[in-house]
Parts: sequence; structure tokens; C-alpha cells
Amino acid sequence: MKLAVATDGTMVAAHFGRCEAYTLVDVAGGQVGGREVVANPGHEPRFLPRFLAGLGVDVIVAGGMGPRAQGLFAERGIRTVVGVTGPVDKALEHFAAGRLAAGDSLCEHEPGHEHDCGG
Repeated sequence: MKLAVATDGTMVAAHFGRCEAYTLVDVAGGQVGGREVVANPGHEPRFLPRFLAGLGVDVIVAGGMGPRAQGLFAERGIRTVVGVTGPVDKALEHFAAGRLAAGDSLCEHEPGHEHDCGG
């Protein structure tokens, strides 16, 4: 299974579509395998679901993502796990062990919020 963790520095990014990069890892048998960091290619409507699907991503981990983007990923068979905070390494460790706790999305859509958080 391939994960993409929205990453800012060494931390899980609060906003999926506006993160610095995506940390891509393979997880199998409770172990975290190879790691690759891919720069965020930009926040264009509908681009990121297509881009990450093309990289073989099965699961996305982020602090926040809007409901529209979550739906676009679901259409591609990609599961989203939001509400995750803290160090990327800790999130990966918890995911591999089956203990990653998801929560409410940290992406708030306020008046004037004119993008769709990753879609």
C-alpha cells in the first residue's frame, strides 16, 4: 500500500493542497518501506487527485482537506485520512501499526475561501 503524507518540513501539513511536499512511502506487513519526497506541483482544481493516483497512491494522510477533494480522491479509489497532526515519522509509525487516529479536517472553509483544498 502506498501512502502520501502532506508534509511541511518534518510535520504533517495542516492543509493538504497547500503543503510543501508529499512524503510517499510503501507500507506492508506493519513495516514502513522506501520513502520519497515529492514537491507539491501546485494547487490547481482536480490536478492533485490525478497526479497522486498516477504515482500509485492508495491512502492520503493530512491535517485537513475539503469535502470536495475527499470526494475526488474517493472516485479514484484513494482513501483519505484527515485530522492528523504531528511529525510525519510518528504518523507513518502509527499507520503501519494500525493505530493512526483520524479526526476532523483542519481545513476550514470560511467566506472567501475560493479553492477546494486539493481538488
